[in-house]
Amino acid sequence: MVSGITIVTPCPTDSMGFNMETKLLRIKAVSEISGNSRSTIYLRMLQGLWPQPVRLGERMVAWPESEVQAINDARITGKSDEEIRGIVRALEKLRLSKAA
Repeated sequence: MVSGITIVTPCPTDSMGFNMETKLLRIKAVSEISGNSRSTIYLRMLQGLWPQPVRLGERMVAWPESEVQAINDARITGKSDEEIRGIVRALEKLRLSKAA
């Protein structure tokens, strides 16, 4: 649980503990799901209100679906910008801990 938001990651996991069902969303899907334009998503990243994307290639990025959903849930439940910044930091920290 991250600041009142439950992050559910479905199983199964591989031998290294990575979730095999994690879905990555490209910017168009993120925009459609969040209702934010591409420029708003990138502005919110600069403001610390949206997680950084996962780099898939030299010119390709995506976001884990669970992170997009966590931010949407935070907005829907009326979390303040400061609370959302805390959620973003926790999501990014969780992502880094899985990569280690």
